[in-house]
Amino acid sequence: MKRIASTVLKGMGMGAADAVPGVSGGTIALIVGIYEELIETIKRFGPGAFGVWRQQGLAGLVSHLNLRFLIPLVLGILISLVTVAHLVTWLMAHHELLLNAFFFGLVLASAWVVVRQVGHWRWRYLLPVLLGLLVAAFLPHLLPDMSQAGSATLFVAGAIAISAMLLPGVSGSFLLLVMGLYGTVMNGIKSFDLGLIAIFGAGCLLGLFTFSRLLSWLLRRYHAITLMAIVGFILGSLPQLWPWRQIASYRMAGDGQQIALAYQYLAPSDYAAITGQPSQWIVATALIVFGVVVVMCLGERKEAAT
Repeated sequence: MKRIASTVLKGMGMGAADAVPGVSGGTIALIVGIYEELIETIKRFGPGAFGVWRQQGLAGLVSHLNLRFLIPLVLGILISLVTVAHLVTWLMAHHELLLNAFFFGLVLASAWVVVRQVGHWRWRYLLPVLLGLLVAAFLPHLLPDMSQAGSATLFVAGAIAISAMLLPGVSGSFLLLVMGLYGTVMNGIKSFDLGLIAIFGAGCLLGLFTFSRLLSWLLRRYHAITLMAIVGFILGSLPQLWPWRQIASYRMAGDGQQIALAYQYLAPSDYAAITGQPSQWIVATALIVFGVVVVMCLGERKEAAT
């Protein structure tokens, strides 16, 4: 029972993070120590599961699909999407600087968690780190505005977003924002628009079943190199969370929403003078430190448990 409650809470953390553009639910899964188990579990869904069910029955299928882990995790994500996600989106609208500060510390420290899993540094790890940085930095610029597209594009957007959510450091919510669909999807979830949820969910399922197999293969064959690429993804996502920034250039989505293309990153001391808004640097800095401490404590707890 204790493990089920713990898994539900971890799922709620993933759901809350996925509501924030710039943060990946995969990053939270990595922080709380369930990332590789999650990838392996998702990968097991496929034609092979029918063979297990026929040979071993329902009990064998439950074990094969790791449902004792997956069901509480999905339950936590769903609970978060209809509860905590509302709070997170409100904070994004009213206290974006402070929320970004907390997640900046959280994501920054998660890179340390991954490096510790790899162990000793090797110079050959530099290339995957740089590759991850480049993908995280330039992927959003390659996606078009899809805000005026139809159901087929919403399906494709679901596959793209869920694949990003599985990858620490690449935010599915941010990619939805770039594609002009973040507001559409979040409003559809909040209002229980079953048609939108079904189309978007079908795309998510396709992304889950395909991308999870690729990640699983990479983690089995090239474990350290894959983890170092994830470090690059995480570090490359940090500019999206820097609290003291202002939009330098943008484009308008079809729904009238501003899609940031580039930011001007400021020092806290310059932020108030340039933007005319309070920098709140004391509280923001404290939240960055708090985010780092949370991750370090979770990392130490995970190591002690193993």
